[in-house]
Amino acid sequence: MRIVYFYQYFCTPKGSWGTRVYEFARRWVAQGHQVTVVTSVYYKSDLKKGKGLVSRYSLDGIDVVQLNIEINNKAKILTRIWTFVAYALLSSYYALRLRANVVVASSGPITAGIPGLVARYLRGRKLVFEVRDLWPEGAIEMGLLNNKYAQRLAYALERRCYKAASHIITLSPGMADWIRNRYGFTHLTSVPNASDLELFGEDPPGVELPAWAQSKRLALYTGNIGQVNNSRLLLEAARHLHEAGRTDIEVVLIGDGQWKEALQAEGAGLPNFKMLPIMPKTELVAWVRQAMVMLVPLRGTPVLDTSSPNKLFEAMAASTPVIQTTQGWIKELVDSHACGYTVEADDAAGLARLLMQMADDPEGVDAMGQRAREVAEREFNRETLSQRMLKALEDTQG
Repeated sequence: MRIVYFYQYFCTPKGSWGTRVYEFARRWVAQGHQVTVVTSVYYKSDLKKGKGLVSRYSLDGIDVVQLNIEINNKAKILTRIWTFVAYALLSSYYALRLRANVVVASSGPITAGIPGLVARYLRGRKLVFEVRDLWPEGAIEMGLLNNKYAQRLAYALERRCYKAASHIITLSPGMADWIRNRYGFTHLTSVPNASDLELFGEDPPGVELPAWAQSKRLALYTGNIGQVNNSRLLLEAARHLHEAGRTDIEVVLIGDGQWKEALQAEGAGLPNFKMLPIMPKTELVAWVRQAMVMLVPLRGTPVLDTSSPNKLFEAMAASTPVIQTTQGWIKELVDSHACGYTVEADDAAGLARLLMQMADDPEGVDAMGQRAREVAEREFNRETLSQRMLKALEDTQG
């Protein structure tokens, strides 16, 4: 089967971003399928901008078509929108030219669906639409898309992508329920992000944490630092810990984003609040495995209750429990398996209390971490999930 995958943020474990497409695609290639990924250059990826408009190369058997459009979360909103539109237009050329039995268009942003629609309607390809975020609902709830005309246009594009698709893949059961309830579509399969059981299952050779980190109970956050990620909650929790005299607990953020500089300045006087630059996953592993708990904060809005953040699955693979803020499927997951806690998205004091409780119960923390690893092995391993998605692609062939 020839698979063409339109995804803007392609990355391998050498980068600092999710590797779902890389991991799934290389497994499908090993099974004899031909996979072409049409991507751009994300600043957290290990892909580097090449000469000219397009670079093309093979990566572990995956045919990569790299549009040399640079995407950066810290850019102004109009710049980011332009990069989304530019990718959609340029990738549509490959939607017309590349041979394929099935085309996967991976959103967000919702504009990634445009090359999928081109392949579906102008070339008669089978389309599978992969929903990573509920666009435009998330952008509207965040106040990022306020123009009513733009909202109507985005909703129309979203509905058309769902309708045109032979199958819809969602990254969480919450997303599947939302689409089913809002639009009535039932051609859905939930394929969550997977846990990298090998990479996060053992300490990486040659990577040693600094002395201050080895002597602390680390409450770790990794990823984007900004509004959607509710990053200020972590700074406020660190303040509560400092006021309580809990010098044994360190709140550590590893990542980048629009709020990083501001939070770094505000937290400069807090000895228990540290911010570190983004790093390759091969180095990040040591921090996740050393952490007492992984923090998975998101802003308290309904659409984010459907999220499927990579850091959750990395933590579980590393036998690290989580504290998270959503009220949907992740809450049900951590509650039912007793592998983490949920705190309200605006309750910094409650988060601090949970961190103190965990620091005072290391045996309980270890037990929660073990249960997290067992869930990851059973429900979120890459072999199972890559095959679940492959079956959905194969089923489109009739």
